[in-house]
Amino acid sequence: MEQGDDTRPDQIAFGIACILVSVLFMAFADAVVKLVSAELTLWQVFAARALMALPILVPLMLVRKAGFWPHTPSWTWLRSALLVLTWIAFYASLPELKLSVAAVAVYTNPIITALLSAALIGEKVSPRRWGGVLLGFLGVIAILRPGTDAFSWYALLPLLAALLYSLSMILTRSKCRGETPLTLSFTLNSTFLVTGLIGTILLTLANLGAETQASAPFLLGDWGAMGVREWSIMALLGALMALYSAGTAKAYQIAPPSIIATFDYAYLVSAALWGFVFFAEQPDLLTICGMILITAAGLLVAAPGRRKPPAIVTAGEPGPR
Repeated sequence: MEQGDDTRPDQIAFGIACILVSVLFMAFADAVVKLVSAELTLWQVFAARALMALPILVPLMLVRKAGFWPHTPSWTWLRSALLVLTWIAFYASLPELKLSVAAVAVYTNPIITALLSAALIGEKVSPRRWGGVLLGFLGVIAILRPGTDAFSWYALLPLLAALLYSLSMILTRSKCRGETPLTLSFTLNSTFLVTGLIGTILLTLANLGAETQASAPFLLGDWGAMGVREWSIMALLGALMALYSAGTAKAYQIAPPSIIATFDYAYLVSAALWGFVFFAEQPDLLTICGMILITAAGLLVAAPGRRKPPAIVTAGEPGPR
């Protein structure tokens, strides 16, 4: 990666727009995955969705002259592996949790991202933005309600996904900023394809018994029959995944993760909407209050900070670094 890639000015407004559109697409895609989780396996979704996404990406990459092989392959493939593990943990929870609850659990990631941004890459997080992160955390607590009957141990899976996702976004900002979003999306979807095929092959070779498969059919079941309907759904998911992965990569490349991660919270509103449309999930009053807190947190973090007066540089003296 060239040195100039790390010194490009941030584009915060455009980064926020990219993440808002991306999470809207992803919430819809996750609702569709939950809908088909009783018919198809996780590995089948990974492989079939990637098969649909890659033909969409290839012509776009040729037109935009984006490289198919990343400039920083080790970091880029590690980023992709972390994201695949993120989706494995998150999707594994969907058959057991409401979409809105799983979404809130995984969206502890902005808190983790802000902490890791400060600890690992020295990203400055102002007291006001820390206040926004805290407010968002209170919203998450209000929705998850740990320690009560409303809490499920399955919520630990999306919490693990949150940690993995945060690590991948830190890598996007610190190590993969010089890659094009299309290259990152192509690498990610290629990793999904390989993972789905390997998972399917291993399960076939394992030849698990019917009782074992029935305990977790989405993870351990056989490859389900796919007709026009199923392949059409995979084509839709592939298109959404291509748009989401490119949009998210772009957002985290061009703006500070502590800001973009907070606007990731918009996924919760979208997830609640699609949860109602697809599964008639109706959030209770405490859940709605939590979402309001999370929205307020996003607005607090987005508020522009005070501009520092420009430094006066005298002749022969170096400017601020």
